[in-house]
Amino acid sequence: MKQVTVAGAGKIGSAIAELLHHGGYSVTLLDCHADYLNSLALPDGIRRQTVDIGEGFTPDLLKGQFAVLSALPFHLTRTVARAAAEAGVHYLDLTEDVASTKDVRALAEGAASAFIPQCGLAPGFVSIAAHDLASHFDEIDTIRLRVGALPRFPANALGYNLTWSTEGLINEYIEPCEAIVSGRRALVPALEGVETMGVDGVTYEAFNTSGGLGSLCETYEGRVRELNYRTMRYPGHRDIMKVLLSDLRLSERRHILQDIFTHAIPGTLQDLVVLSVIVTGTRNGRQQQETLARTIHAREFMGGYRTAIQLTTAGSICAVLDLLANGVIPSRGFVRQEDIPLDAFLSNRYGKVYQEHH
Repeated sequence: MKQVTVAGAGKIGSAIAELLHHGGYSVTLLDCHADYLNSLALPDGIRRQTVDIGEGFTPDLLKGQFAVLSALPFHLTRTVARAAAEAGVHYLDLTEDVASTKDVRALAEGAASAFIPQCGLAPGFVSIAAHDLASHFDEIDTIRLRVGALPRFPANALGYNLTWSTEGLINEYIEPCEAIVSGRRALVPALEGVETMGVDGVTYEAFNTSGGLGSLCETYEGRVRELNYRTMRYPGHRDIMKVLLSDLRLSERRHILQDIFTHAIPGTLQDLVVLSVIVTGTRNGRQQQETLARTIHAREFMGGYRTAIQLTTAGSICAVLDLLANGVIPSRGFVRQEDIPLDAFLSNRYGKVYQEHH
């Protein structure tokens, strides 16, 4: 039985711990809030440990572990990755933050263990899907990734409920966004590039947000004319966020916006994840398009009710861990999401959450 540590016991971290426990891993769940950690309704076999992530996360915590999975806020990624490097254990995370991933990549240089950042939904699964679709073409023209984590029953002007990290949400609405524009890598502003699109008969708006491409810009530089990532929301959301972040300048006072969101916007267990990966290019001399689209709803999975964002995010990082444990993907150095075969991912017991098209 492989021993793993999950750092961060929030909505996603606790789901990761449960899924891995049900999958036969020996799991230790770490968090800095003892009362919260002890209040969680988790299976008895999951070990809980209170740790000061900022200063107390040392390599000693990882002795004897096969891997550590970080479900912490992006600014704590470096701390866990550094401890993993010193302890010589595998490292996986969910971060969308570009700077944090660069730090992880530096730590992976010459490492005897694998460092696999961005193992969630976006970046993560959509990167794997995009790379697979692109391999079907002789020449690639465009790669467009669109993802939304949304309430099934929107009931406010934003058309939104909190389903994951508020801090991460605000970060992706503010930071510059990587893209390839007219064949060249570029930074484009968040909340711009607004478009309307439909998936499964529902109309959404989509706009630039940061972090969703992972390492795809590097992988496809010089090979595509256009590559971009946009977040999907119900129509009207982006205009309100533009007022808050730009006109009211709350992008300069993120802590205030985070407090407003936390106080005023409820969470929900009735959510959905919608995604669309669209690749165009030339095959056998003809222009073609291939699309992988999914709408995934909350449901029962592996011993409990899981929200759609838990299914897709926790399911994704658990699938990558499984593939690592089974020798399907590289076991040392920096591993990109593009290095993970889509077929192997979808046939995995955790990755199969993406197979069903609701």
